[in-house]
Amino acid sequence: MMTAQVPPAFPPLPLARILWAICFGLTLTCLAQVRPANAAADRDQVAAFLEVTGFDVALDSIAQSAEEAPAMLGAQAGDFGLEWERIADDVFDTQVMRTMALDILEQTLSADALFHAAEFYASDLGQRLVAAENASHLGEGGEDSRNKGEEILAEMVRSGDPRLQMYKDMNVAIGGTETAVRAVQEIQYRFLMAAAAAGVINLQVDSDGLRQMMRAQEGELRSSILASSLSNAAYTYRDFDIAETQDYLDALEEPLMREVYELLNAVQYEIQANRFEELAHRMRDLQPVQDL
Repeated sequence: MMTAQVPPAFPPLPLARILWAICFGLTLTCLAQVRPANAAADRDQVAAFLEVTGFDVALDSIAQSAEEAPAMLGAQAGDFGLEWERIADDVFDTQVMRTMALDILEQTLSADALFHAAEFYASDLGQRLVAAENASHLGEGGEDSRNKGEEILAEMVRSGDPRLQMYKDMNVAIGGTETAVRAVQEIQYRFLMAAAAAGVINLQVDSDGLRQMMRAQEGELRSSILASSLSNAAYTYRDFDIAETQDYLDALEEPLMREVYELLNAVQYEIQANRFEELAHRMRDLQPVQDL
């Protein structure tokens, strides 16, 4: 790679912009002595997997989403005082998140799936893809890269570039827009409920009402995620020709590769939701309390 009493200005769902394809690639030399078929990969193998696939970079990028937390509460970071940055950095500590991923993947990632991914990502194409995807996760280029991605995408539409459909199919292969929509909704739901329980906000709807609010915004969220994922893909994979893009799509559509992405998506989303819940608890002493 990839609302009962509705407040008049209920904050948007900004996490959508960071929930793009998990990137990863690897080298066979780091994954020697893989266990027999259907066995779980051991912790050392999983640690190597995180590092050489780039999934560690995807995990680290979760920390960037902490800046969105105040907006989801209808506030700004400055409203929570000088301690805000320290607490956010502590909660989204990259080593903590990597350890959480190791703990989960050690129990769930099969050696078969791990080794199958290795066979593709150890190739020259795989390593080039890893470099491109890591740069995307690190946000290299910032706002300029997003603008260029939109420009590239617009030109592909005008010219009928076949890679556009490939990007759409790649998105489906790694989980699709619907998975991202559900993940964003669940992350925000868990954060807001935890913030209410901690007394950070006065949530003027119950759990069902909050779900209803999110369903009302679902169409807009879905369109936003799809547009973001396509422009991101257009920019990230701009240097890969049609044949290379097709080769990548073919690899992503393999059943074992789908298994890998399904698991990594679940791990990333769970860690993100967990960290936002912890952030809400830690914000208890930082408010002013917000009505939402």
